Amino acid sequence: MSLKAKMMEDLKAAMKSGDKIKLSTIRMVQSAVKNKEIDERVKAADPNDKRTEDQKADELIISVLKTLVKQRKDSIEQFVAGGRQDLADQEKAELKVIESYLPQMMSKEQVEALVAQAITETKASSAKDMGLVMKAVMAKAQGMADGKLISEVVKSKLS
Repeated sequence: MSLKAKMMEDLKAAMKSGDKIKLSTIRMVQSAVKNKEIDERVKAADPNDKRTEDQKADELIISVLKTLVKQRKDSIEQFVAGGRQDLADQEKAELKVIESYLPQMMSKEQVEALVAQAITETKASSAKDMGLVMKAVMAKAQGMADGKLISEVVKSKLS
């Protein structure tokens, strides 16, 4: 089942159950996805792209979801710093709904293994090589790991 179809099913279920947070969050996600789809239509299609339409749609949705997750995390930090716990709690609830559509993220141990492998492959020896290692790890992680976590692990291993 594609992500779009799963969201539609969850939207219907949220309407029936009266789950207002889930309902509004899914609608917000759908709106962001629609905006991204409109932006993507302007770009020329790549004739060498062998992905199916469902794969392209799922990748687009995942990229939008990651953006929304980052926005929510930033908002939570700001609201907590500003003493607005009520708004932070609402953002946390939305974050939980959004993250339920993302694929399972890598654990810290898996990221550390990827970083160690990338360090040996790139023959990195100092903090100067951090960009090279980051590039290799990000390519292997394929969006399944948080960039901030990868950066922290790379820094700790190279220093």
